[in-house]
Amino acid sequence: MKLQSTSVLIVAASAALALHCTFNPGPPMGSSITPPSGFAGNTGGGGTIMSGLAGYSGACTGLQCQQSTCTAGNCAVPACPNGGRTTVSGTVFDPAGKVPLYGITVYVPNKELKPFTDGPSCDPCDKATGTSLLSGDPVTFTKSDVKGNFKLGATGADVPAGDNIPLVIQVGKWQRKVTLDHVVACQDNPITNADLTRLPRNQSEGHIPRIALTTGEKDAMECLLRKIGISDAEFTPETGTGRVNLYAGGGGTAAYATTLNAGAPFTPVNPWWDSLDNLKKYDIVLHSCEGGQGSYNGNNPPKSTKSPAAVKALQDFADAGGRVFASHWHAYWFEKGTPAFQSIATFNHQGVLPNPYTATIDQSFAQGQALASWMVNVMGSPPPGGTVSLAQDANPLLLQAATGGNVSQRWIYAADKNPQTTQYLSATTPVPGGTCGRVVLSDIHVSSGGAMSDMPNTPFPMGCITTDLTPQEKVIEFMLFDIASCVQPIIP
Repeated sequence: MKLQSTSVLIVAASAALALHCTFNPGPPMGSSITPPSGFAGNTGGGGTIMSGLAGYSGACTGLQCQQSTCTAGNCAVPACPNGGRTTVSGTVFDPAGKVPLYGITVYVPNKELKPFTDGPSCDPCDKATGTSLLSGDPVTFTKSDVKGNFKLGATGADVPAGDNIPLVIQVGKWQRKVTLDHVVACQDNPITNADLTRLPRNQSEGHIPRIALTTGEKDAMECLLRKIGISDAEFTPETGTGRVNLYAGGGGTAAYATTLNAGAPFTPVNPWWDSLDNLKKYDIVLHSCEGGQGSYNGNNPPKSTKSPAAVKALQDFADAGGRVFASHWHAYWFEKGTPAFQSIATFNHQGVLPNPYTATIDQSFAQGQALASWMVNVMGSPPPGGTVSLAQDANPLLLQAATGGNVSQRWIYAADKNPQTTQYLSATTPVPGGTCGRVVLSDIHVSSGGAMSDMPNTPFPMGCITTDLTPQEKVIEFMLFDIASCVQPIIP
């Protein structure tokens, strides 16, 4: 089977998942497949990976007619003998093509995909499929497991056979379309080239969410995005055309070094983040740790000021469907934020953890089980899994305990502390119990210090000196794609 990647920008919106034929024989929509060995948890809310679309009666259209599971009178492909299937298998990778990704939707559309609109938008997961609502009238779909593997067409409706079959790889507003030159009927068609099943690196390959990234003295989130594979051309000031716009936070890089000691300055975060209209240009906001909280009431020394207007704007952005990742001392947005944001955690400032420290992954919920298994598969945790080694710098840590109920979810914690403290938590918005946007609060630094660490206060991208992900960076990569995906309610 020959494959080729399309070079056209293909994008999708949250159009309803629908078929133009009525369902008749065959498994119902959302039929499940047995999880692969080592799979823990699910993305469909029911303990299984949701896959495929059913057979149907009536007149088929387009690629529906090229499915062996087609039951209409004008089907172009005969049924497979002996219950055989036409399938496509492979592994989904991050844009760098290095790390396999969990929970990514893979599907064959029957129509042109619809464009995304930049900015926050409510994206609750479809209850039947566990996915965002997909455009293009998919004829079959599945999701990648904890090893990043998928087998499209294994249940439900199979993959259309023939030439030039489109294949879409998507999570939230990350999307790439490739073309399968030929799919052979009634057998598996494996994709062995990882470059064809990774998410896009740039706008010529597909759609990337629009991201606002604020820099900081103690973290280099911009370097992490480079390591997961986003092309350098996509990092620009807000005046540029890149999908990642950098804003100058306290002590962080403040210029793009297009050449040595030259480049465009970044817009200061203060007062940029006071305006909801500024935030609403973006799908995701990433805040790198500045080494202090920053407020009118002050730290010593103070960092970038977070005014009452800024605090309210961030909550309004998240409530409208925006995604927020806050590193370390950006806990201020929650600890000193609006009453709703303050409710997501009980804040408990303590001293530093040992360096390194083995933290525990909370496996009391399905996605936590998936993270634990995924970390073993990507060599971020030693078998049997459930732990991650954290290397932090010498600054005091902000440790917090997640609240109960449906307000927030603990992901990683210090199990041997009394009381136990949380290094990673998330909440869906509006708080409590909303399914519109998501916020993540991380006590895990990307830049861990030491001789071989990225340098947050160096002109970008000169400060990005490492190329491989540390275990704690792999956790953050998992979370970055997880918060970009559709929103499931937190179940108490």
